[in-house]
Amino acid sequence: MPDVRGPLRYLWWNARRQLPSLLGGIGFATVWWLVQALVPAVIGKGVDAVTAEDARSLVLWSLALLGLGLVQAYTGIMRHRLAVYNWLAAAYRTVQVTARQAARLGATLPKRLSTGEVVSVGNSDIAHIGNSMDILLRGTGSVVAIVTVTVILISTSLPLGLMVLVGVPLMAVAVGPLLRPLHRRQKAQRELTGELSTRAADIVAGLRVLRGIGGERVFAGRYREESQRVRHAGVSVAGVESLLEGAQILLPGLLIAAVTGVGASFAIGGQISTGQLVAFYGYAVFLIGPMRTLTEAADKLTKGHVAARRVVRILSMEPEVSGGTGTSGGGVLRDTFSGVTLQPGTLTAVAAAAPEDAIAIADRLGRYTAGDVTFGAADLAELPIEEVRSRILVADNGARLFSGRLRDELDVRGEASDDEVRRALRAACAEDIVEALPDGLEARVAEGGREFSGGQQQRLRLARALVADPEVLILVEPTSAVDAHSEARIADRLTRARAGRTTLVCTTSPLVLDRTDHVIYVEDGRVLAEGTHRELLESSPAYAATVTRGED
Repeated sequence: MPDVRGPLRYLWWNARRQLPSLLGGIGFATVWWLVQALVPAVIGKGVDAVTAEDARSLVLWSLALLGLGLVQAYTGIMRHRLAVYNWLAAAYRTVQVTARQAARLGATLPKRLSTGEVVSVGNSDIAHIGNSMDILLRGTGSVVAIVTVTVILISTSLPLGLMVLVGVPLMAVAVGPLLRPLHRRQKAQRELTGELSTRAADIVAGLRVLRGIGGERVFAGRYREESQRVRHAGVSVAGVESLLEGAQILLPGLLIAAVTGVGASFAIGGQISTGQLVAFYGYAVFLIGPMRTLTEAADKLTKGHVAARRVVRILSMEPEVSGGTGTSGGGVLRDTFSGVTLQPGTLTAVAAAAPEDAIAIADRLGRYTAGDVTFGAADLAELPIEEVRSRILVADNGARLFSGRLRDELDVRGEASDDEVRRALRAACAEDIVEALPDGLEARVAEGGREFSGGQQQRLRLARALVADPEVLILVEPTSAVDAHSEARIADRLTRARAGRTTLVCTTSPLVLDRTDHVIYVEDGRVLAEGTHRELLESSPAYAATVTRGED
């Protein structure tokens, strides 16, 4: 298997895998069009045989027409089969490489792109990419068919052949000016659609809060305004598309009328036979198909190009942090910038005067942002990202509950026993949540865990982190949404659950801080004081003011 570590390289590798089926589809589509192009000539020969009362020729041309029909049926079936295959392959391989890249980018992705932009790739862009693969088969075959018909017409009548030879490029040139504005308007519409999807996701996710503060009407008005902008952009795109659709009828119709009229005058003048006139009319009617296909190809390839640029934009992104090939035997985890040091097997707390400082420290220790961090004797940046993720777990309140069976949601690796899951639930004070569910751990969780309150979700997320049982666990405000009684119990049980394991809790809750082995006070991103909770209350007025909220 080739080296497919890079997302664009992986995309190129997938494209090469699809090349045989794409070439096969183009071959069948070409034969399918060629057979149709030969049908008018065979019919014309048959008409001439009837005029000449040549029964033998009539039988031969009838058999030839039957053979063309059989070949057309077979190639049409295979063309359609491969067209569907190429559509699905292009669309869902795009989904695969995009999902792979999203997993690779991790926390970098939401910082660079909105949710709506990512969702639109799976909603609409894959359809446009699939359509471009589909039309590529018929479009290539239609070009060959037009060339074939032109050669036949020139060999039969030079003026008629030249009319087709000059008329088809003129039609392509006439359609060309419509493609650039179509491209521009489609790009604008997709951007607006992505923004609208993001707005909808935000409203749905924050509906409970909006109702609490009475903001439904305000946000509904904003959504209505953005949806109207999307509608106007869609109407703008439709205006250009309607011109293209009209061109598909008008331009071929004008060419057909010209070819048929000139051909009829030639037949009356005796320059061509009756059968040739019938053949010319058949060619003129036949040309509607391939020429409409060319116009359709221009439209779909334009849309596919816009969609492909969005996908390539995602695939071109690089994670903010990358890993190396080193190893570490574990040990002390230290953030050099802040001075925060985690001793192995201890429960440490970081209390920061500014909450964002604690989050920044957690992100550096978890290798979500770059920083000078050591893990034992090795630099954390030298370890493979996969190893860092498996050994150091950062659990914050931005984590989500996903839909599915609750037990699978808590044991994401599928390796924990029932006793381990129950112990984690008890440590997180989440047993009552499971007991209240009719099916217990077998209950189905809705998207985002919306059936649970904020405090219940936080306790379930904590239980999930404890089930994972990493070498180093970093918790960011794990009890901010629970009541004081539950917070005290969680603090007591967390100490026992993580005994002998390295744990960091970023919090300013006195209930939690009082139960940790060591407390580090951070101000302006740097360690200002260290000790136990009670020692710091006595020795550091800044710490005391932070954790007591300025109260005596």
